[in-house]
Amino acid sequence: MSLKLMHRRNFVRGLGAALALPGFASRPAPARAALTAAPTPTGVPLRTAFIYFPNGAIPSRWWPEGDETNFNLPPTLAPLESLRSQIQILQGLDQNNATPGDDGGGDHARGNSVFLTGVRIKKSATQLRAGISIDQVMAKQLGHLTRFPSLELGCENSRRSGECDSGYSCAYQYNVSWQSSATPMPAESHPRLVFERLFGTGAHGERAANSIQRMKERRSVLDFVMNETHRLRGKLDGSDKDKLDQYLTGVRDVETRIEKSERFGPNVDPMQPTPQSVPESHGDYIDLMLDLLLLAFETDSTRIATFAMAYDGNNRSFAAIGTSEGHHDLSHHQNDPERMQKVATIDKWYVQRLARFLDRMQSTKDVDGQSLLHNARVLYGSGNADGNRHTHSNLPLVLAGAGGGQLKTGRFVKHGGKPLSNLFLTLAHQAGVPQLNAFGDATGPLTNV
Repeated sequence: MSLKLMHRRNFVRGLGAALALPGFASRPAPARAALTAAPTPTGVPLRTAFIYFPNGAIPSRWWPEGDETNFNLPPTLAPLESLRSQIQILQGLDQNNATPGDDGGGDHARGNSVFLTGVRIKKSATQLRAGISIDQVMAKQLGHLTRFPSLELGCENSRRSGECDSGYSCAYQYNVSWQSSATPMPAESHPRLVFERLFGTGAHGERAANSIQRMKERRSVLDFVMNETHRLRGKLDGSDKDKLDQYLTGVRDVETRIEKSERFGPNVDPMQPTPQSVPESHGDYIDLMLDLLLLAFETDSTRIATFAMAYDGNNRSFAAIGTSEGHHDLSHHQNDPERMQKVATIDKWYVQRLARFLDRMQSTKDVDGQSLLHNARVLYGSGNADGNRHTHSNLPLVLAGAGGGQLKTGRFVKHGGKPLSNLFLTLAHQAGVPQLNAFGDATGPLTNV
């Protein structure tokens, strides 16, 4: 067998499918083993989601009137009224490294890629330099506790490559999650592929058996590959041995994931059928992807997730809600009242998607009897603040969930111009990563959350 036939990318793609782990009381062993690493005050692991919406917001329609506990929700956030006791509206948090500086245009690329990293990106279409995002920092420390270290979701069926926004690589504009400074974590956007990754293939009643068979096949292929590489090594010269060693690094990563799947056992088998296609309605599409995120949290398949409702700069039209113009075009409204109202309508439409998701989390019981939302932190926001001016200070942000009792909800909190990265330090510490002392442009953990 030649090394060419054992191409790492094809091998990883063939063996990389993973399965789902339940978090129900009826399957306590994996969950209890994990409780010691990332406990809430009640001893139940935290779930953390970062949900991104594009193109900023209309600030005058976003911010409440009133004080910390006595405030009126503005029109854009009105869909969250029934959930106000479960949320915090965070004012005065900035991403200064998303500002132009000496780089000029490109605020949409920076808005996306700086949002969860806090690091100034390199302006280039070919050389990536961003930073690891907070979800991946947490995943590296806590991801071994669940079948998936993290889950990255989106709603973009097509992606451009090369140069996108004002000389920046398209990778910056399409990704909010970054594993390293040069490695984005592409989001999966097809509901069927997400479901099968979480729960396996086949109809309800077949998935567990299919998962066991899949694990056996992967183990068989892995054993064959390891035997072949051992045999091949003795026939290679020095440079080819180096290439083989590089290849084996990827093989060992796959081996680790196979062993993890074998340790967790067969996947959960939800009653619902596998989604087969992307819904025609974009609202239904977002709702379905959020339902899959909820299911991933409920089954403890992962505790860390990102979801981009759309990439920054997206110019989707919203004819279904009476707005035929593109979202990005409208965001440059130049203070025209009619165009501002249309943007505010789109902003509210996105918040309606969030409200539905949070309401379902609130209605879902966790293993301790509390709601799933009580044991979660869901940060909803955009990397641009005022889409008309491309600002990155005072970002529009909502933090939902009580973090297992660690967060003080039902408030409108004015933080007065602090780095958003400060919040990320706090969220990481609460999740069980207390050793994280620096992140992005953080000046210290955010207090009063």
